[in-house]
Order: sequence, then C-alpha cells, then structure tokens
Amino acid sequence: MGKNVIVAQSGGPSPVINNSLRGIVETCRMFPKEFGKVYAGWHGIEGVLKEELLDLSSQPREEISLLRTTPAAGSIGTCRYKLKDGQEKDFNRVIEVFRSHDIGYFFYIGGNDSQHTAFRVSELARERGLDLVAVGVPKTIDNDVGDSEFKLIDHTPGYGSVARYWSHIIQNANEENMGSSPADPVLVIQAMGRKIGFIPAAARLADPDRKMPLQIYMTESGVTLEQMADNVNDRLKKDGRCIVVVSEGFDVGDIGEVKDAFGHTSFGSSKVSVYQSIVNYLNGKGLKARGAARGQVMGTDQRDTMIYASTVDLEEAYKVGQKAVDIAMNEGNGWMATILREPGIIYNVRYDKVPLEKVALSERFFPKKWIAPGGIDVTDDFVSYARPLIGDDWVSVPLIDGIQRFAKLLPLFAKKRLPSYVPEAY
Repeated sequence: MGKNVIVAQSGGPSPVINNSLRGIVETCRMFPKEFGKVYAGWHGIEGVLKEELLDLSSQPREEISLLRTTPAAGSIGTCRYKLKDGQEKDFNRVIEVFRSHDIGYFFYIGGNDSQHTAFRVSELARERGLDLVAVGVPKTIDNDVGDSEFKLIDHTPGYGSVARYWSHIIQNANEENMGSSPADPVLVIQAMGRKIGFIPAAARLADPDRKMPLQIYMTESGVTLEQMADNVNDRLKKDGRCIVVVSEGFDVGDIGEVKDAFGHTSFGSSKVSVYQSIVNYLNGKGLKARGAARGQVMGTDQRDTMIYASTVDLEEAYKVGQKAVDIAMNEGNGWMATILREPGIIYNVRYDKVPLEKVALSERFFPKKWIAPGGIDVTDDFVSYARPLIGDDWVSVPLIDGIQRFAKLLPLFAKKRLPSYVPEAY
C-alpha cells in the first residue's frame, strides 16, 4: 500500500466542487499500490492544523458517488484560513501532521489563495525534506484564476454552473419585469464578483440576440452612478422598462465594507448592499417612467444550488480531479491541474498541468476587448467563449420523498496522534 493522502478545499464553494473531490477519491482508489488511506482536511487547511482528518476511504461507495450531485462544501467543509509568511508554528504543525499520519500526497481544491497555500505546502515539504507531493485543483465561480491570455487555464470549474444560473435567472426576471413594469419599471439585480466581471457578464447568455432591455455593469466598466442613471433613463424612454445587472464590486461609494480572512471585501456581510444604493440613487434622481426602481441581491444560491449546475461543468470538475491524481503519480510535486481549450469551432478541452508558482496568488481580469462600447454590455466574443460552458441539459438530481438526496459522509475521523493545537492566526 502506498502513502496516505489528504485532500482539502478552501474559499467559496461551487455547485461542482464535490465532483472534483469525487474524482480524486475514486481515482486514488484505482491505484492501491500508490495511494493508501484518503483523508479530508475537515474545513480545509484548518482541519489539517487541528488534526481533524475525515476518513474518506472508509465511506460507503454510494455516498462518494453521490458527491457528483451534492453542491457546495458541506461534505468536508471549507475555510478562509491562509498560511501567511511568518506563521512558523503553523508551518511546523502542517509538517508534524503529515509525518504522523504518513501523508505522501496533498491535494488542495480552490482559487487563487488556495493555490498559494498548495504552493507554500509544496515548498515547505522541499525545505523540510518531507517526501510529499502537493497538487492544486482549480475551483472558483469567479473564473479569476490564471492569466488574462487564458494560457494557464481556460476556465475554472464552478464558473460554467454560475454562468448557467445567471442565464436562467435573467430569463425569469425578464418575465417578471415585463408583467410588473407599469409599477416597477426598473429591476436592479446584484451579482457576485468583487473585482472581475465574469459572473455579471454571464447574464448576456440569457439574451444573446439582445432583445431584452438589459444593461450589465461590471466593476471593470468604469461607468459612474450618474452615467448609469442616464443609461437607464435612456432605456426607459425607449422600452418603458430596464433590467440592470450589477457586480457587487461596482463603485457606489462607501458601503461599510467588511473584509474576510483573505483580505477580500465580504459584500454579504457589509452594512449596505450595492444594489440598494443603486435603487436609492435611481429613485432619488427620478425615472423617466411611472413607478419606481426595485432590486434584489442573489445570494449564496449562485454557488450552492445543484439544480442549475452545468453538466459540462460537472464533467470537467471530475476530470480535473482525476488529472490531479495522474499528475501526482507521474509528474511529482508542485503542479496545478488545468483545463485548456482546444482551437476550433467544436468545443473541446484537454487536461494538463501548470506550475503552482505561476498560479499562486494569480489573478486574471475580464478582457477589455470583451466589454462592449459604452461599458454596459459584453461582446459576442464573450458569448462564444461562455456559451459552451453552460451545457445543454439539466443535471439529474436524485430525489427521495421529493427531497434532494445528497451525500451523507459518516463522521469517521483518524485517531489523533499529536497534542491539540490552535491555529496561529486565530
């Protein structure tokens, strides 16, 4: 039997994150001579530090299979804890836990900061002489891992599903707005996406022929509140109604922002919402139509709802998890599994690897060439890029008594072999 494995995840969840987890677990099971026990760090790297290791090898196969259609991060937990330079006690603790449980492989699923953690662990292992292979597995609904030329990764698992979510939500919102426009001519809907516009941009997938009175305001657009009001009123004069999709990172001034552990603005915890600031501004300035603007913020259902998951996204999330295991066996330490799009009109991808150091703390930006003139729409090139990611079919979610049947992992944890520990940044 080979050395043991720890898989963990951090950052915000996605509808398909557990399919990457399933890909890792099931693929490791295929090679018992290479991989021993597979453990999950309970709530990411925090679980590693606290020696809370969920035994995945002892879980019923049915429950592992059900991870395919189990959304979000409830099965093994996630965290927003970052291993920062100078936290020597944490670094020492990670090595102690790995040594005491004969860990030879570490897979970390997540976005920019998670890949940095995987990179730090891979470097730490080299420095301390630990025989460890660390491999990153990409995940983020924001699609902001990698580079803006799409050479490191074409898209991240999770994005296709949130794009599908928005394509459907806007279709439904348009039906609502058509009916209620005499009283509520303007509907403002806030989307996730702190600094990058891939999520709000996906609203255009609901209306690629541009028949809806839809305006999209990404953080990168550079449009001011005053310009937005003018744009909305111009649309009201033409159509009598307007649907506004706005990024949570759109600049509306001070909203009493709250920061998470990674230093990112946590819009869901801030004192004032972006969409409400916009609604107040539009109503205060006055609309060129009867009625008032109203709005809503789409919450965590963007990233935790399986019914909107893309079947393409599910398949790719699984295969990128498989690729991570292949890299661990054949390429060694310090890589991230990646998805690269093949050229041509037929959508096809290949699974490859990139050095963790190249993606650690990387951040891509929404290409300016995909922002339409005027800053309130995206181009057809973006639609061509995103359209294949949302798939063509509904995912089949098993139901029992009308309720979704999610994976139910048993609370089987490895016996602790070290003294208790409080993570350094607590």
